[in-house]
Amino acid sequence: MMASMWIMADRGRRQALVLILCLIELSAVAGQARYSIPEEQAEGSFVGNIARDLGLDVARLISGKARIITKGGRQYVDLNKDKGILVIKERIDREELCGKTTPCSFSFEVILENPIQLYRVTVEVTDINDNSPLFPKDEISLKIAESVASGTRFSLESADDADVANNDIQKYTLKPSDHFKLEVQNQPDGGGFVEMVLQNPLDREKEETHSLVLIASDGGEPRRSGTVHIHITVLDANDNAPVCSQAVYKAEVKENSPEGTVITTVSANDPDKGVNGEVTYSIAHVAKETKQLFEVNVQTGEIKVAGKLDFEKSKTYQLNVQASDHGGYSDTCKVIIQITDENDNVPTIQLMSFSNSISEDSPPGTTIAVLNVDDEDSDGNGAVKCSINSDVPFKIESSLTGYYTIVTEDFLDRESIPEYNLTITVSDQGSSPLSSSKNINVKVSDVNDSPPKFDHSEYTKAVAENNSPGLSVFTVSANDADWGQNARVSYFLQERDINGLAVSSLVSVNSDTGVIHAVRSFDYEQIKWFEFNVTARDAGSPPLSSVATVKIIVQDQNDNAPQVLYPVQTGGSLVAEMVPRSAEVGYLVTKVVAVDVDSGQNAWLSYKLQKATDRALFEVGLQNGEIRTIRQVTDKDAVKQRLTVIVEDNGQPSRSATVIVNVAVADSFPEALSEFTDLTQDKEYNDNLTFYLVLALAVVSFLFITCLVVIISVRIYRWRQSRILYHSSLPVIPYYPPRYSDTLGSATLPHVYNYEVCRTTDSRKSDMKYMQPMSQSLVSVDGAVDDVPQVDKQLSGNRSQMSTLQKPPNNDWRFTQGQRPGPSGATGGPEVAMGTGPWPQPPTEAEQLQALMAAANEVSEATATLGPGTMGLSTRYSPQFTLQHVPDYRQNVYIPGSTATLTSNPQQQQATAQQATQQALPPPQASAQPEPPKAAQTPASKKKSTKKEKK
Repeated sequence: MMASMWIMADRGRRQALVLILCLIELSAVAGQARYSIPEEQAEGSFVGNIARDLGLDVARLISGKARIITKGGRQYVDLNKDKGILVIKERIDREELCGKTTPCSFSFEVILENPIQLYRVTVEVTDINDNSPLFPKDEISLKIAESVASGTRFSLESADDADVANNDIQKYTLKPSDHFKLEVQNQPDGGGFVEMVLQNPLDREKEETHSLVLIASDGGEPRRSGTVHIHITVLDANDNAPVCSQAVYKAEVKENSPEGTVITTVSANDPDKGVNGEVTYSIAHVAKETKQLFEVNVQTGEIKVAGKLDFEKSKTYQLNVQASDHGGYSDTCKVIIQITDENDNVPTIQLMSFSNSISEDSPPGTTIAVLNVDDEDSDGNGAVKCSINSDVPFKIESSLTGYYTIVTEDFLDRESIPEYNLTITVSDQGSSPLSSSKNINVKVSDVNDSPPKFDHSEYTKAVAENNSPGLSVFTVSANDADWGQNARVSYFLQERDINGLAVSSLVSVNSDTGVIHAVRSFDYEQIKWFEFNVTARDAGSPPLSSVATVKIIVQDQNDNAPQVLYPVQTGGSLVAEMVPRSAEVGYLVTKVVAVDVDSGQNAWLSYKLQKATDRALFEVGLQNGEIRTIRQVTDKDAVKQRLTVIVEDNGQPSRSATVIVNVAVADSFPEALSEFTDLTQDKEYNDNLTFYLVLALAVVSFLFITCLVVIISVRIYRWRQSRILYHSSLPVIPYYPPRYSDTLGSATLPHVYNYEVCRTTDSRKSDMKYMQPMSQSLVSVDGAVDDVPQVDKQLSGNRSQMSTLQKPPNNDWRFTQGQRPGPSGATGGPEVAMGTGPWPQPPTEAEQLQALMAAANEVSEATATLGPGTMGLSTRYSPQFTLQHVPDYRQNVYIPGSTATLTSNPQQQQATAQQATQQALPPPQASAQPEPPKAAQTPASKKKSTKKEKK
C-alpha cells in the first residue's frame, strides 16, 4: 500500500510539471485566466467572471461568438455570454478527474472571432473530504510461529483514500497493542505501506490466537476512517524467513504489448526444508488499477502483462512482490517497470475556428481558420508537422505550440476561381510516421468588381420601314463575371435627340432581357438611320456599367406611288398640247415628268401609254417619259387626241400613277380652241357623295319610322281614351272657354254665341251635345244614358229646342241668298234653313280630276312664265270658276263631325223653331232641363241615312 501511494505521488509531480510547462507556453496566447473551485459543486454554480478577468465587454463576447473549445475530454464548465461568467456545466469529481494528482486542474480555450482571439482558462479543482479510507479486505489472517523473535516485521495491506493532501490518510492505529506496534514506511513516490512489528514474544500455549483492529484515519473535516480486522494464529516454530534474490528489480515493456507478455521474474530463497521452505509470490501494496495491468505467477514469480499498457497514461509502474513461506515469514522486493513509447497514436486535427467564406477583396494575411494539432505520443513520435496543399493561395502558420493559423497568401479573384478545396495534412516523426488529413472548402464571396461586358461594342441592325409598333428589332446582351446580385444586369437607353425626336420615342429596351423594340413605325423618307447608346448596369453596390452603341438602318420599301409633276392635272381647266399637222416622225409633243420619293429600284420609273385616241400616232419613252409622234400627221387625224400615260416604279409590288394628256392636232390656236370648247370632261364624283346619299336615306327612313310610330301612338291613345269614356258612368261636365274678343266686328258670330263641341264616347249613338249660351249660369246635361230609345227621344226633342236656345246671329253676312255661290246658284229650301236640308252640292269627281291635272300642268310651267295677277294659273281657274266650286261657308256654319248647321236667316230660324216645338214637345218633367238640339246632318251622316232608306 505504501508503495502504491509513492507511485501515485510521483505521477502527480510529473503532471504538475507538464502543467507548468503548458502555462509557460501560454505566454503567446492573447490572455489567460485561472480559477479555483471545490469539487462536487452543483450545476450552474458560479466559477468566475471571465469577461471582467480578461478585460472584455459582454457585447464583444456576443459579437465574437465566444465559445469554449475542449480537447477531446468532457466539458465541465459552460460560458454564459449574456453575463460574461463561467458556470458549472456538470458535477466535477476530483478523484475521477485527476486521481491522486495534485494540484488537480483542467484547461480549455475561449475563442472569439472577427478578429480571432484565443484565451486559455485553467480551472483548479480543490479536494473535499468526500471519501473514507478503505482497506482492500475486511479481514487479514496471519499465521505467526511462536518462535518469531521480537522485532520481526509483518507487512500489512494499507488502506486507500481517494482524497489527497490533508484529506488523505494521516495515521494508522492498531488496537490492542500488547504484542505488536505499527510502523509506516514512506516510499519515494509519495505512497507508503504499514508494517506490524512484534514487541513481545508469542506463546502459543498461553494464547493461540490474537484479534487486532487496524484503523486508518484521514485529516479532513469531518474526519473519516476505515478499519480492518487482523486474526493472528500462533504456529509452531519456523525459524527461517524467505529472502528475495534482489531487493529491486527493473524491467521495460512496450506499450500495447499483448496480455501474457512476460516482463520479469522475481525469486526468493528459504533455508527451511519441507513445507516451511516452500515460497509463494504475490503482489501487495499496489493500487487497484496497477493490479489490473500486471499479474505474478504464485509458484514461479513471473510477472506478466494482464491489461492494456498505455504510455500516454503512465510511463512507469512499481510493484511490491511479496515472497512468503508457509510458516508465516515473508520478504518483499520492488519491481520497477518502465513503459516504452510506441508510435501508436495518429495525430488529430481540430478546427477551433473556421470561416467557409472569404471576400475576394480580402488582403493577404487574412485568417480563415485556426486549428489545433495534437499527438499523444512522446518525443519523436509526438512531434508533428502540419501543412496544406500548395496549389492554393493560402499558407499555414504556427501561432503557438499545437496551434496553426491558415491565412491568405495572395489576392483572390472569385471570377477566376470561385472556391478552393484545402487539404490539411499533419504527420508525426515516428519511425513509422502516422498522419491524418482534413478537407475544408473555402468559398470566395463576390465583390462587385467586374462591370458588365457587351458581346459587341457596336451593334448594327437593318429594319424595314413601315414596321408595326412594338416590333422586336434585336437583342443586346451583356455578361457580368460577378455572381448573384452583382451579376444581375439591367439595360437602359441613354436619352438623346435624333432629328428633334427623343430616342425613347423611337425605340425602347427591355430592362431585363435587353430586347430592343420599335416604339413607332419608321419612315425611310423621314429618317434613314439613327444611333443610340444602351447602358448595361449591374445591381451591385456601387453599381458598375458599360455602354454599347446601336445603329438602326431603316430599309426603304415601295410605299410611295410615283407623283406626276408635269403635266399638271387641274380640276376646272383643260390643258392641251398642240401638234402641228406638219409635224414629222419623232416630233416631241411633251414630256411627262414624275418623281418617286422612295429610293433605289423603288424609285426607278418607267412610262407606258395605257390608252390613246390613236395608238398609231404617239408613243411614250419608257425611261424618259417623252411623248413623240411615230408617224407623219395627216389631215385625217382627229384634232382632239386623248392620251393616258401610266407611270410605274420598279418596286415589289410596283406602284403606279396615271396622267391624262390632251393633244390638239392643229396648226393654229383658235382652231384647237374651237375644238376643245365643247369637250365634255369626265366628271369625277366626290368621294363623299356616297356618304351623303346614305345619310339622306337614313334620315328619311328615320323620319318615316318616327312619323309612323307617332301616328300609331296617337291612334292607340285616342282609342284608349274613348274606351275609358265609353265605360265611364260619370256625368259630362262641360267646359266653357273664355269669350272671344270682337275688336274689329268682323267675326261671323257675336261673342255671346260661343259653343263647345263635345264628342261622345261613341259616335254611333250620338254625334254631339250642345251647351247653352254663356249668358245662362248653368246648362243641364243628361250624362246617363240608359238605353238607345231614350237617347233617340231626347235627340228628337233637342232639334226643336235648338232654335229656341240660340240667338239670331248678327247681320254681318256679306251676301244674300241669291248672291251666295253654290253648285247652281239656287237657294236652299226650308230644310236647309232649319239645318235639316242637304249639304251644298260639292264638285263632281270628273271636275276634281280635271282641276288637279290642270293645276299640275300650270305648276310645271310656272317657273318660266310667271304672269302678274294670275300667279301662274291658267284662265280656266279664274275667280269666277273658283267661286263656283267653293262651298259658301258664310251661308251656314258647319260644325265638323256633326250634322248640325247654323243658318243666318232669322225668319227661317223662328219658323223652324216654332215648327220643331210643335212637333216634339218634351214632357213636363223634362222641360226644366232642356236637352241640346240635334245637329243637322253632315254629308257623312246623310250618306248613312241614304243607305238605310235604300235598305
